[in-house]
Amino acid sequence: MDPNPIRKIVIVGGGTAGWMAAAPLSKLVAGAQGLGCEVTLVESPEIGTIGVGEATLPTIRYYNEMLELDPVDFLRRTQATFKLGIEFRDWGRLGHRFFHGFGEFGPAIANRSAYSYWLRLHHASPMPSYEEWSTATVMARHNRFMLPTGGEPSAANAFSYAFHFDAALYAAYLRDYAMQRGTQRIEGTVVDVALRPEDGFVEAVTLRDGRRIEGDLFLDCSGFRGLLIEQALKVGYEDWSAMLPCNRALAVPSESAAALSPYTVSTARAAGWQWRIPLQHRIGNGHVYCSGFTSDDDAARVLLDGLDTPALDQPRALRFVTGKRRRTWAKNVVAIGLSSGFLEPLESTSIQLIMDGVTRLVELFPDRHCDPRLADEYDRRMTLQYESIRDFIVLHYKLTQRSDSAFWRYCAAMPIPDTLAHQIELFRTSGRVALIDPNGFQDPSWVSILAGHGIVPQRHDPLTERMPHDALRAHFTRLRTAIGGTVASMPDHAAFIEQMLRVR
Repeated sequence: MDPNPIRKIVIVGGGTAGWMAAAPLSKLVAGAQGLGCEVTLVESPEIGTIGVGEATLPTIRYYNEMLELDPVDFLRRTQATFKLGIEFRDWGRLGHRFFHGFGEFGPAIANRSAYSYWLRLHHASPMPSYEEWSTATVMARHNRFMLPTGGEPSAANAFSYAFHFDAALYAAYLRDYAMQRGTQRIEGTVVDVALRPEDGFVEAVTLRDGRRIEGDLFLDCSGFRGLLIEQALKVGYEDWSAMLPCNRALAVPSESAAALSPYTVSTARAAGWQWRIPLQHRIGNGHVYCSGFTSDDDAARVLLDGLDTPALDQPRALRFVTGKRRRTWAKNVVAIGLSSGFLEPLESTSIQLIMDGVTRLVELFPDRHCDPRLADEYDRRMTLQYESIRDFIVLHYKLTQRSDSAFWRYCAAMPIPDTLAHQIELFRTSGRVALIDPNGFQDPSWVSILAGHGIVPQRHDPLTERMPHDALRAHFTRLRTAIGGTVASMPDHAAFIEQMLRVR
């Protein structure tokens, strides 16, 4: 029996990060089925949430399944839609589009990726785009959706999916979940953080009305302020703005469109990029940009002019510095969400970082001593993930062929990490993908961005030559036909959601 178990966890801050942390903790460590640990969340009514919509990665499904959320109830409560990937417009060059879909470009052949074989054929004679063999991409192109079906590999299950949802509604949904399982919500604004003099651990937080909230383990979900991790423990911040120069964002909702598209749209603008996230009840829109290359007024004009439906509000502003805390776990404080760092939402990684931060905390759950070796391991994993995502996002900017604005000329010329330079050159010369973080974005995602920007590798995998040319080409023809026929039989995305919501 551990003589020093954690008896009280205090989460400072609500919103998406706070309640995404509280929900699994309430299930896994609180109450009779857990460790008998009390979970308290302190939420300030004075601090609003960020964003009007949220796009995710497919792993959000596993988080929801772990909580045993009802899929239909989730869709209804969060106004969610399905997401097959991201369409990138004007990134590589003006007028060009490519798609980052969830899934492979066809099944592997003899333990080699389908893209490797496509590349071999393409080197022999021009082939249709590799995207024709991405089921997710073809589905998105036709606004079709269904859940993957069947056990044997086929076009009907050769894709994955994530969700778009209203971030505020999702936080409220998880708040209800966590509170039903014993999490105590305290409304108030933290005005002071008390540190134990003997070891510097956080002992308690004091609210404006004088209430003092003590705890053994504190989760900092206070957003950019980093109320505990930075203001109290002063861990420091790594600034990555030289590689990711965007430092502002404007967000605004707009009316729903006639067609409900099952994908996010990212459109490159003169000094940044604009997102479009379709929900059931509205569209979430935003403009991420660099203030050194445009004014706030011009950025707002670009955002509003780029909407395809009428705006429902005035744009809300957000300022940030891309980077991460030098420590995400220090003493007895673990930073989750924006308090741990910020990477612009180009590849929908914000929710992923929250989810993985909470998952790693559960894996490395401490006693009251908070062994610094656990914190070191947590930081090692989070740092690898942050840096890998950073490099994946930098890739989108660095590969641009645009020279029509000072911003894009800066991006094309800016220095990048040696690891990313190696990844680019390895693909350019050999068609191979180097995965620095095996738990991060996988080969198909890297191929989508590298090839989407127009890189055609100089050589292909020599082991793909084992298959006869004519047999290989016939295989790709049959597969393309199968994907097209399968997608044509799928329902419209909006119709599929409507049918699910009619279940009960």
